[in-house]
Amino acid sequence: MTSTTERGLAPACPQDTAVSGPGRRAVVASAAAVAGGLALTACSVPAPRRTGPVADPVPGKQIARTRHALLMQVLAHPDDDLYFMNPDTRQTLDSGTPLVCVYVTAGEANGVNRIPGAAPRPPDRGAYSSARHQGLRQAYAVLLGLPRFTRWQRSVTTLRGGREAELNTLVNGDRRVELIFLNLAMHTSWRRLGLPSLWEARGLSLRTVVADGSPLQKAGSYDYEGLVDVLAGLMDRYRPTVVQTLDPDPDIQHSDEATRRHDSEQPGYSDHADHTAAASFTWAAMIRWVAEATEGGGAVPRFVATAYRGYYNRHWPKNLPGPVVREKAAHLVPYGGGPDWACGNAAGCGDYNVGGGRPLTNRKGWVRSTHYRHPGARPVVTTGPDGRLTAYGVLGLRVARWRETARGSGAWGAPDDLGGGPLAPALGAATFEDGRQLLFGLRFSALTGHGAPNTREIVVLEQRAPGGRFGAWAGLGNPEKRHDRGRRIGSPVAVAAPDGRVHLFVRNADKGISTRVRGAAGGWDAWRDLGGGEIQDGLAAVVDRAGRVHVFAAGRETVHHWTQDAPGRPVGPRPGTGLPTPGGSPTALAAPDGGIDLVYRRPATARLTTARVGGSSPVRLRFNGYGAVGAASAPTGPVLLGRNPRGQVQLLASGRLVRRRGGAPASLEGPALHVGPEGPVVVGLGPDAMPWLWRP
Repeated sequence: MTSTTERGLAPACPQDTAVSGPGRRAVVASAAAVAGGLALTACSVPAPRRTGPVADPVPGKQIARTRHALLMQVLAHPDDDLYFMNPDTRQTLDSGTPLVCVYVTAGEANGVNRIPGAAPRPPDRGAYSSARHQGLRQAYAVLLGLPRFTRWQRSVTTLRGGREAELNTLVNGDRRVELIFLNLAMHTSWRRLGLPSLWEARGLSLRTVVADGSPLQKAGSYDYEGLVDVLAGLMDRYRPTVVQTLDPDPDIQHSDEATRRHDSEQPGYSDHADHTAAASFTWAAMIRWVAEATEGGGAVPRFVATAYRGYYNRHWPKNLPGPVVREKAAHLVPYGGGPDWACGNAAGCGDYNVGGGRPLTNRKGWVRSTHYRHPGARPVVTTGPDGRLTAYGVLGLRVARWRETARGSGAWGAPDDLGGGPLAPALGAATFEDGRQLLFGLRFSALTGHGAPNTREIVVLEQRAPGGRFGAWAGLGNPEKRHDRGRRIGSPVAVAAPDGRVHLFVRNADKGISTRVRGAAGGWDAWRDLGGGEIQDGLAAVVDRAGRVHVFAAGRETVHHWTQDAPGRPVGPRPGTGLPTPGGSPTALAAPDGGIDLVYRRPATARLTTARVGGSSPVRLRFNGYGAVGAASAPTGPVLLGRNPRGQVQLLASGRLVRRRGGAPASLEGPALHVGPEGPVVVGLGPDAMPWLWRP
């Protein structure tokens, strides 16, 4: 999140930079750019084009045996974590997991730390950056259970390439937070260069901002290669088991110009341009870290990644209930601080436009939701022919498989690497009637910047025999023809029909659904756009008792529905369901009477909504909490899985509500619910990037 002075995406070179001749030589950098801390080193001079991430689908690599837990989050601006990643960050920190926050830009905006109701102050970018850093120290001190003005250890740390950054450290018992400020000049308007241009342009160097009072008193500079290398180096130094970042591929969103500028969105997309660039650099750094670690036969780093939506939150119904929102907003109060606070930082005691009650009254509503860019339960869980559980998840940007050591043991063996990377976090899955497994992933097939292709593709891995080996990864392409639109697709969701077909669905760039179908003989048909209304990602696919495939998705005002006229027929949209507005993704279950039961939460409420599409009235269930709800059918009735208002994992089975004791209070994104021969089992990935298993 940034101040309201921030604007959309900058062109590769500012308008007042002269470019001429066949060599495209940059002649003059604008005085405004230089004053803002930007160094233009031949913005348009061609440089050797770097290759993008090379897909590494071959399985069989070693996986690091790391047993520690550490969360690293990479942000564009101070407060992105507080607005877009909480309450997840707070819950992981509460579990005792150390936290390292890397802030890429200085957050200096136009240099004005605006005091609501007061006269404008002269711009001072160094002071405003310093005040926002102080706000973070106050916020994380409170999150650690300490007084907000607790003194931090502040020092200078040396990074790859000899670059330096300010490091702030605070420890409370066994809990630890480190803040690393790279302090690159941020992007504030279309007339100034910034992080987006550093990602897109070649030959560009971006200066850093020296924050007032920082132990680092000398400005530096970053080029594209330097920033990717520094981020990869920090990952290698800290060896995080969880990496949280922002959205590298925000939705296409056309707002009127006044709204867009007021809300600081880049033209045509539902996020700030710095968020997108910082996320792109972070994913590129993760890919490099894995490539460096595995070069020469090294082990795949054991980590899981999560990307969070940003200004997307404004455009969709809010998905957090009141108590969760109020606690989330409360953590922004010490960050916002106030001009009358005695914090000991002469440059300011927080970002004054953010504190007090303003997070709750801000019409943009950023604090009222927490959305994942790649939603879906983690991991995928199945029962093998021998009765042992098998879990599949994305580990080190590749697919890993864990198998239970013995039936019912509740203990996992060492993970097997199944390859496929670099992949987004959520997997799709379908199980054939004979028990063979299909796994689907969203691959970052190219992520380079510098104007090179930035592409995504859906990939599939098919098991050759039940419980046996898998074949080779195969590409299924992308429903979108243009690269930019292809970045906007969602996580794959699949379901196997009784007629032997497998239906694959993804949210497309128009916010509808596209599909491909695998025939019973194994061939895939072409991508097809199913039409229908605008939806969020997080699709629910299910087969009813008659063998018809259904897909449901959350829209802005109701739940949208696609299905078949009869088994084997094409899936198509259905008239409006008339169901209440969803606050998040629905979960669908085939009901015994032939209908479909839907469960979801309405906006800004902890209560559960149950609905029946076809058939009789649904069963009413009480299951208060927030976030996505997993559901499965069992002989005794529906089994539900989700989080309670404190983020703890809870299960409703046979009318009894039980809560998981011990361990981290929440699973990463969402655990998986599986009903096997021994009854319901819950499997999640913990902050140590290891699976846990809970049989209530």
